[in-house]
Amino acid sequence: MSDTDAQVPLPDLNSADAPPLDDVAYLEDEQASRIAADLEAVFDVPVQVSAVLGRSKMDVGELLKLGPGTVLELDRRVGEAIDIYVNNRLVARGEVVLVEDKLGVTMTEIIKAERA
Repeated sequence: MSDTDAQVPLPDLNSADAPPLDDVAYLEDEQASRIAADLEAVFDVPVQVSAVLGRSKMDVGELLKLGPGTVLELDRRVGEAIDIYVNNRLVARGEVVLVEDKLGVTMTEIIKAERA
């Protein structure tokens, strides 16, 4: 997908038949509603979302020695962005947040992947 594929055509505000400025917000809402309606068919498609805090490489013997309370060293530093994958494809980076006693992830950067 190229950068121009996802662009929504904007109304020409300089033309004689351009809507008054008060109507521009209405047009944006109407276009967003149409786009959402077009995507409705994929809303129920299941996807796997993974938030990767970091990685570590070890032998099976080391893995079997791990127990409760073991500290596992990862390849990331404290405060470094985590990777967010959808169906095993990197789509974003983010940070871990705490929301009502539950861990969550907030996206801070969307990764634009080039398609072959």
